[in-house]
Amino acid sequence: MGKRATDSKVAERPVQFSVDRSSPVPLYFQLSQQLEAAIETGGLAPGSLLGNEIELAGRLGLSRPTVRQAIQSLVDKGLLVRRRGIGTQVVHSQVKRPLELSSLYDDLEAAGQKPATRVLLNTTTEATAEVAAALGIAEGADVVRVERLRLTHGEPVAHLCNHLPAGLLDLRTERLEETGLYRLMRAAGITLHSARQAVGARAATAEEGERLGEPEGAPLLTMQRTTFDDTGRAVEFGSHVYRASRYAFEFQLLVRP
Repeated sequence: MGKRATDSKVAERPVQFSVDRSSPVPLYFQLSQQLEAAIETGGLAPGSLLGNEIELAGRLGLSRPTVRQAIQSLVDKGLLVRRRGIGTQVVHSQVKRPLELSSLYDDLEAAGQKPATRVLLNTTTEATAEVAAALGIAEGADVVRVERLRLTHGEPVAHLCNHLPAGLLDLRTERLEETGLYRLMRAAGITLHSARQAVGARAATAEEGERLGEPEGAPLLTMQRTTFDDTGRAVEFGSHVYRASRYAFEFQLLVRP
């Protein structure tokens, strides 16, 4: 009798793909969209191996160049990686965050991304002119400065720097590592009402690249946000950077009547 495999990973049911040959949408694009959707919804989890191009092409009745083009488009997006001797592997899904008043922690958790937090700094300091203007306090007044690294599936996604008025709520490091900042605010009885936010982009510095697992000069998304409670008081000023390879903002655009 052969040796029993006790440590093998149980094979999951293969994700089903199909293409519509009557559609004007190119076949490779149809396949790449379905692959991307499977990655985003967890049908293809990080670390999953795709069947080789020959197998996938045979299953769908497509040519190898069509399958190769679909896979390459997702390699270019950073969702898949080709590993010598292993095959094509799912790396991660890109986090797509709607522009609304919500925390990154909540958004990641809702997307099944298993968020984790590493607190890099948690201290009381004096407000700079920029922080004071955002929070509506005197320059030099005490504020709490918190810097965190937000991770999903063990990989860094964003570096978050937040300033809050001193004494606003209990911000012990162990609490910050357990959950999101907005959840702590809500638990403290603070009702978040509105925010001013600006989104931008720039190249990563060497320090940022090392912290986020990107090369120096890699594209980063930036966000600055001042959040207000239901009394109109500014309760936090955030300055965040996100890996563009792992993160995107989504907008809903309406025609002005």
